[in-house]
Amino acid sequence: MNDGAPRLSDVTEKLRSLRAKEQHLRGIARAWLGRAAWPGEDDLRFPEPVREALPELRRYLDSLVVPALRSGGGDGRSEKLLMKLRDGETVETVVLPKDGVCVSTQVGCAVGCAFCMTGRSGLIRQLGSAEIAAQVAAARRINPGIRKVDFMGMGEPSHNLRAVLEAVQFLGTYGDFGHKSLVISTVGDPRIFDALLSLKPTDVRPGLAVSLHSAIDEKRRHLIAKPGALSVAEIISRAQAYSDAVKYPVQYEWVLIRGVNDGKDEIEKLACLLEGKNAMLNFIPVNRVEGSDFVRPDKEKCLELAEILRSRGIVAKIRVSAAQDVEGGCGQLRARTLKNFQL
Repeated sequence: MNDGAPRLSDVTEKLRSLRAKEQHLRGIARAWLGRAAWPGEDDLRFPEPVREALPELRRYLDSLVVPALRSGGGDGRSEKLLMKLRDGETVETVVLPKDGVCVSTQVGCAVGCAFCMTGRSGLIRQLGSAEIAAQVAAARRINPGIRKVDFMGMGEPSHNLRAVLEAVQFLGTYGDFGHKSLVISTVGDPRIFDALLSLKPTDVRPGLAVSLHSAIDEKRRHLIAKPGALSVAEIISRAQAYSDAVKYPVQYEWVLIRGVNDGKDEIEKLACLLEGKNAMLNFIPVNRVEGSDFVRPDKEKCLELAEILRSRGIVAKIRVSAAQDVEGGCGQLRARTLKNFQL
């Protein structure tokens, strides 16, 4: 197999070269994703070359990401996994409450959000589509009931679009995931809107989440070093066009930082931008990050801001990120591990 950013297409091409048909690919994919039993070496439904290759293939797939460290959240329902890749790099995957998993799409990230530990390392490398899907397979070995995938971990999906969309098509086709339960998060790079709007109704068309964090363009550029070329208004317009096509609401993410983006005037401006749209807003009180002065507003302030949006007919929720109580925000587990010891 190709060890340079392993792709799902490498796996399927190899199997097809062994005379595998679509039904054989489906059986193997569903077994890997925890939705069927692995076929045995004596399973005559599969061509002999495929049967002979299965043990090595299974070892290979299970080696793409291996949990090297597990950190449980205080809620008893979330678990953060530091995944070791075949080349020794690591990424984070979070098993979420309510049968979800949050996966990474890159090692590191080039966007450079001021409140995120991942961006401090910059972009180290892209994940292959097989490494993205492997996080789901590994998470289902912990929680077989996982039925939602958030592409919201380390990395910016629009910067690794081919691999992300290949993983989405694979998971939606073979993994028993509702299409809108595969949610891609982005800072609003125009390429992701172009790609999503080009998907056919017969394709797997995922849900969309957009990291806004501010309704003021200049402020947003301070919070997100590389937000892309679109203004906030343009991002919302493009996201709404996709929502109109698929009939799913757009999820907007807003990391709340005391004294930075928690002013009533700014939330009122956001309300004007979202009013009448098929949208929901998740307020996420900021994680503590070493070396940062950012702190979260108190609970009463968060509730007050959410009520401003609700009063305008906009769904608004306050979401505490999984494993926040153990400083498990995006990139923090990996950063602490690399600082303390080498895996």
